[in-house]
Amino acid sequence: MSTIYSLASARGKAGVAVIRVSGPLARDCVVSLAGIAPSGRAPSLRRLHSVDGVLIDEALVLFFEAGHSFTGEDVAEFQTHGSPAIVDALLAALSAIDGVQLAEPGEFTRRALENGRLDLAQVEGLADLIDAETEAQRRQAIRVFDGALGDRAEAWRRDLIRAAALLEATIDFADEDIPVDVTPEVKGLAASVQAQLIAEAQGSHAAERIRDGFEVAILGEPNIGKSTLLNALAGRDAAITSSIAGTTRDVIEVRMDLNGLPVTFLDTAGLRDTEDEVEALGIQRALDRAEKADLRVVLTDNGKAPSSVTLERDDLVIRGKSDISGGEGVSGLTGEGVTKLVADVTKRLETRATGASLAIRARHREALETGVASLQNALDELERGMERSELAAEELRIAIRALESMVGRIDVETLLDEIFASFCLGK
Repeated sequence: MSTIYSLASARGKAGVAVIRVSGPLARDCVVSLAGIAPSGRAPSLRRLHSVDGVLIDEALVLFFEAGHSFTGEDVAEFQTHGSPAIVDALLAALSAIDGVQLAEPGEFTRRALENGRLDLAQVEGLADLIDAETEAQRRQAIRVFDGALGDRAEAWRRDLIRAAALLEATIDFADEDIPVDVTPEVKGLAASVQAQLIAEAQGSHAAERIRDGFEVAILGEPNIGKSTLLNALAGRDAAITSSIAGTTRDVIEVRMDLNGLPVTFLDTAGLRDTEDEVEALGIQRALDRAEKADLRVVLTDNGKAPSSVTLERDDLVIRGKSDISGGEGVSGLTGEGVTKLVADVTKRLETRATGASLAIRARHREALETGVASLQNALDELERGMERSELAAEELRIAIRALESMVGRIDVETLLDEIFASFCLGK
């Protein structure tokens, strides 16, 4: 492979900037810039010079030999002062070295995948870790990046390979007497893995919500206090408030962190019959978003939700503008009931999040569901008799391939460009 380089820290003025180099010429880059061959992984303080001898900066230089680095290749890192001018000068000096080129987005991580340092699920976990905004997202991403999903998939794969091998033995020696009936063990292995795949697939929906964020829609008739409540939750004037009915036409979003969970509150158009075409479109949009939301908070003046709203079990129906109507409820103007509302919403979403699995993406769930279906087919074939062993073995192989695709062993080439496009240049 070629040798690549890039700024691995954020652009702009900072205390320290990190420039990373990976590939067969990484050692030569250290020699060229620092004037000394690297030894070991201990950092050393060196003066860096361009190829024409101009001093660039004094920096910490680290070197990781192939097999002991993030990418699996020789890797050098230069930790310089975080001046944009220093960074640009060092990048220019690296570009002047023959055989060294600027990295593409995600190319360091792609090399880690290709060199067996990470599996595809870990790559996706790393992408989520970089994007994590809340503690729940961080915890979930670090588990996947640490290899938990890959380890679990490998354990399932081992069990299915044994089951398939037992069936293959019966096929190979079909004309001979097999001293032991392998059917019970094969069925036991297939059924056990299938149950685990089902549980993992069911928890993937909650894991996706933690990754992408929950949505909570605020609904109600016009002038019931929806926009004022959203502003109180946001701590700023996110939505326009007015006594004129129909002020809110589009869905207004405010993203928050509720005890580590990413949550987006949606302020929607007031629900009523109207002849205003634009307002009617806003109302329909409100109902559509509310239907897709994870939770609905319905503000009313009589304790009953509008007939146009379809409620789910955990939805909240609360009296709005409690500062005017009196009684228990919520008021975005005075703050009454807001803390309790936030606590109730948080509790409901935390309950859903407790069932999250390690499968954090739709493609993981699809692979799990393929495995479940194939294992069911294998069990059905075994129920019809050992003469169907060859068909059952093929279904087991389909399940194995589904698990292998989940961690990137096969059939993932089309996914790579899309995944790595979301990475920054230095990763």
